[in-house]
Order: sequence, then C-alpha cells, then structure tokens
Amino acid sequence: MKKWSGSFRIWHWVNAVVVMGLLGTIFLRETFLNVRENAQTIADQLIKIGVTISNEQAKIVAKSLFAPMWDWHIYLGYALAFLVVYRIALFFTQSGKQSFQFKELDLHHKLVSVGYVVIYVALFFMALSGLIIHFYQELVLLKETAHDIKELHEAVYNIILIFVPLHVAGVVVADIRDEKGIISNMINGN
Repeated sequence: MKKWSGSFRIWHWVNAVVVMGLLGTIFLRETFLNVRENAQTIADQLIKIGVTISNEQAKIVAKSLFAPMWDWHIYLGYALAFLVVYRIALFFTQSGKQSFQFKELDLHHKLVSVGYVVIYVALFFMALSGLIIHFYQELVLLKETAHDIKELHEAVYNIILIFVPLHVAGVVVADIRDEKGIISNMINGN
C-alpha cells in the first residue's frame, strides 16, 4: 500500500473541500438560486401586492440574491488555482510521484492513474479558465472571447462532476476489496 506524505494528504483533503465547495455553489446557482426562475417568482409575487416590474428588473433582484454566494465561487476558484500550483510542486516529491509509476502497475491501476492525470488536467484548466474569465477585462480580452472560454469552463466542469462520485465509489470499493486501509492511509498516513 502507498504511503502518502502529510503534505500530500493535506493537499488532498483541502482540494476535496474546495472542489466540493465549487460544486456546491454551482448546484445552488442552477437550482435554488436560478436567476430565471427566481426572477419570475419575484415578478409574480410583486404582482400579487400590486407592484409591477420588468423582467430585467426582476433579474437584477434575482442576481442580487446569489451574488454573495457567487463571491464564494470566486474565492474558492482562487484557492483551487493555488492548490493546482501546489500539486504541481508536490509532483516533484516522492509521495507526489508515486501515482505515476506506470511500469509497476497492472492494467486497472494504470487506468486509475490515467484518470488522475485527466482530473489534474481538468482542475488545471478550470483554475486557469476561471481566472481568465474573472480577469478578462484586465487581460484585454473581448467579452465574446471570455464567453467562449466560459462555455469550455462549463463543459470541463462535467469531467469533475463525473470524477467526484466515481473517485469516492472507487476508493470505497478498493478499500473493501483488495486495498484494505486505503481510506485510513489517506486520512492519517497509517
């Protein structure tokens, strides 16, 4: 069984919290804090008390409801960017390299390692594209270019959305089957 260094384990769990926070903000934005649905609800409720507002005005109010939550998405995005850079630095340690020693692995574990490479590339892209989207004006990019990058950002998000439950399920199955202690090793190093 692999032994993970303390710095790698800390990175892993902080990264997990950050990624779950980012996914949570997207979940809220797409469900409870959905602008279109909330704008319609706001307009409908105001009509009941005799106040009429335009769709654009209702959208402004609806956006103000999720703005503080969306700030958290941005802060967590900064944290993800830092964690990606930190993970690149960890790659140069023995603990960080052990995920990529393909020669010693069977086919299953080679595929798992390829999956980790894919998620690392996806996280790198998400952090970089998120920063570009946020700072597109400072980078002197056209709004249309930022929008195109946002479309790619949202498409790559699906990789992370698929990876998270697969990773959790895979680790639990591995711990139950043939890699006993894999979970506790990532928690306490023993």
